[in-house]
Amino acid sequence: MPSPRSQASSRLFSQSEYEKLAEFRYQLAQFLRRRMDAARAEGLQPQQYEMLLAVAGLPAQRRPTIKEIAGQLRLEHHTVVELADRLEVQGLLSRRTSANDKRAVLVQLTPSGRAVLGRIVRFSYSQLRDEGPTLIRSLRRVLDRQKRS
Repeated sequence: MPSPRSQASSRLFSQSEYEKLAEFRYQLAQFLRRRMDAARAEGLQPQQYEMLLAVAGLPAQRRPTIKEIAGQLRLEHHTVVELADRLEVQGLLSRRTSANDKRAVLVQLTPSGRAVLGRIVRFSYSQLRDEGPTLIRSLRRVLDRQKRS
């Protein structure tokens, strides 16, 4: 991923541009905060919810290994192992050794994990219907600036 310095430009930004980007950051943070609160209401830490979502949302052609999920979540392998341990104790996730590669551990949601995730996702989609237009408007304002520069 390029660093902000590698994309540096001599062009300064206007107060309006800073305001638009700050507003988008605020709207996105609000959206994400509500997901974290919904996860906590279900007895999950936000990263646990994100792991369940990453496992459930992994495309069928990709194997749900700890390594793959770590990449999806942009977390260290050992952090995802710890998340899997906690989710397994809660009965929300199970692990098994891959039949094709005995070194690989595959993870999958249990029926309880699917139920918990389903409630949070249902809430998320409901909220997106309400919040989506504001998020999109805010993002468009930021992107409109990019078209003109």
